[in-house]
Amino acid sequence: MPASPVFASHHATFNHVWSSLLLEELFRLGVRDIALAAGSRSAPLTMAAAAHPGFRRHLHFDERGLGFMALGLAKGSGRPVALITTSGTAVANLWPAVAEAQLTGVPLILLTADRPPELIDNGANQAIDQQGIFARYPVHQQNLPSPTPAIPAAFVLSSVDQALARQALTPGPVHFNCMYPEPLYPGEAYLDFSPYLAPLGDWLHSGEPWSPWQSAPSPCPAQPDWSAFRARRGVIVAGRIQDPAQAQQVAVLAERLGWPLLADLQSQIRFDDRNLVHTDLALQHSGFMTELARAEVLLQFGARLISKRLGHFIKQHPWQDYWLVDPQPARLDPDYRLRRRLVCDPAAFAAAHPAAHSQQPWHRLAQCQQSISPLIRAACDRFSELGVCHRLNQLVKGQLFVGNSMPARLMDMLGETGKGPSRLMTNRGASGIDGLIATAYGFAQTSQEPTTLLLGDLSALHDLNSLALLTKAQAPLVVIILNNDGGSIFRMLPVPRGELLESYYRLPHGLDFAQAAAMFGLGYRAPATLAEFEQSYAAALEKGVTLIEIKVPSCEVADDLKALGDSIRGY
Repeated sequence: MPASPVFASHHATFNHVWSSLLLEELFRLGVRDIALAAGSRSAPLTMAAAAHPGFRRHLHFDERGLGFMALGLAKGSGRPVALITTSGTAVANLWPAVAEAQLTGVPLILLTADRPPELIDNGANQAIDQQGIFARYPVHQQNLPSPTPAIPAAFVLSSVDQALARQALTPGPVHFNCMYPEPLYPGEAYLDFSPYLAPLGDWLHSGEPWSPWQSAPSPCPAQPDWSAFRARRGVIVAGRIQDPAQAQQVAVLAERLGWPLLADLQSQIRFDDRNLVHTDLALQHSGFMTELARAEVLLQFGARLISKRLGHFIKQHPWQDYWLVDPQPARLDPDYRLRRRLVCDPAAFAAAHPAAHSQQPWHRLAQCQQSISPLIRAACDRFSELGVCHRLNQLVKGQLFVGNSMPARLMDMLGETGKGPSRLMTNRGASGIDGLIATAYGFAQTSQEPTTLLLGDLSALHDLNSLALLTKAQAPLVVIILNNDGGSIFRMLPVPRGELLESYYRLPHGLDFAQAAAMFGLGYRAPATLAEFEQSYAAALEKGVTLIEIKVPSCEVADDLKALGDSIRGY
């Protein structure tokens, strides 16, 4: 919906004038979604958001979930999303989502209400020091003074323009800390602020931003040694790529070069026929490792790989050259092996670096990988975490959001080529297990397709409050919880076995989610066979929100993966 053609001159208080200016300028710069949690100090911002005809408003009572919901909205829509919270610990609860947004370049705009300076550090209620609360994680942050007619309205508008210009260059969270004195609510009548607003002139009715910063995306510079680089024996690795169209450019380039494509679950081309889909498991096969070790150069698109085995290979291999292409202006090189870092998207790189003549593909790699496929299918041919994840890879429809810890690893290991999800998202910046339900809900709100969320039991318990959001989903939403009674991933790590592992690391809880589904009004199924899982998933895709709980023994997944690895190494 369009904004009002004339910016209103009557407002409840001066706080409301500045709040309305902030939100109107955000709208004119392209923001369409606002996530809000209730609070008194943020009343001017909340009232301005509620009155604006152009915003889609998303509500949550839990600020930690609110931050992650906004994160999912921004991931799915590709637009900046604004958040409004009250003061105090409400702001601190945004920290996990802010960290994830900064590490993955997701544009959030935090509008946090605050007490004015005279109410800080003197015993006033719900007052903490919010200036710089997110440390260096915001790409831009500004502590706005208490609204006053002594400061021109253009200051507010130009502050927004500057912040979003910086965010466009370096995507991530922006923080405006808004210091509001009382009164926070309307009095008997709205006041006329026309004289204060008059210097804005045409802005009041133009619909255009006040002073938008002009910037254009820089083309990817053609590398003068590209011809020599592509003439070597190369491999393409695809890490996190959010745009499926951009990811397709990577697959096309790999095909033209005749280079193997090793695509991560987050790459959007994990299920592409051109991808060596079982790379993580194949790295345990001696023939595959020997063949892959013939590679001379590596061209990588996107970072933050899920597979530790692939990451270890990249770290240890003596590359003659190693280039990384990613639009996020960050180092993205934890092993310090890069020789060239290109800050651009895959399509820009492909346009600047033609590869019209295919070399001879690496047939031996594909043959080695295909030889282990029967071993993988045999290991997944029963009801287990491996079996459910392998089957979900084949069944998934619409969008897929995958949680951290074991779900991400299993889905990355066990995929098969085929149609796959239309889009796949994760929170693999900080890789926390918090906020996953809220993020998936926000992601689901950006599409009319069904959305599936796969996560573990501890992740679900971390964000149980956000199950309250799901009944508002616009399209079918399926939540699959792998319940192995605690953190079974620690069985795969060198934690000493015995009481230390079982009580201090795995944290068994003995809970199931049937009553949680009932409490929040969700459909519930608990299949006990793969056939029942297929039926449950197919039914859940038809309508509403369904929680599918997969109950499995705690030690099973570690034992199954060890047995599968042994069979691959011995093949």
